[in-house]
Amino acid sequence: MWGGFSINNATLTRFFSLHYLLPFLITGIIGLHLVLLHTDGSSDPLTLAATPGKTAFHPYYTLKDTFIFFVAFGLFGALVSYAPNLLGHSDNFLPANPLVTPAHIVPE
Repeated sequence: MWGGFSINNATLTRFFSLHYLLPFLITGIIGLHLVLLHTDGSSDPLTLAATPGKTAFHPYYTLKDTFIFFVAFGLFGALVSYAPNLLGHSDNFLPANPLVTPAHIVPE
C-alpha cells in the first residue's frame, strides 16, 4: 500500500499505455497545429494590419525547416559514423578492474 492506493498490474498497464501513447498524441497535435497554421495563418493581432508583407508558410518555412533538419541529421550522422568516440570520456577506454576503485572516487 502506498498512500492508501495499491499499485498492481492494472495500474502499471495503464501507466505504460499512457507513456507509450502520449508521444504519438503529441505528434498528432503538432501536426494538426502545423496544418492549421498553414491553412489559416497566424492570428497575431499586432501584425494583422500588415498583411501585404506576410510570408507564406508552405513554400518558405517548409523548405527552410526541411533543409535545416537534413543538415543537422547529416552532421549527426557524420559524427556517429566517422568519430563515434569524439565526445566520449577517456575513462571509458580503460579496462575494467573490479578490485581497484577508480581514482576519482574518494571517501569524504
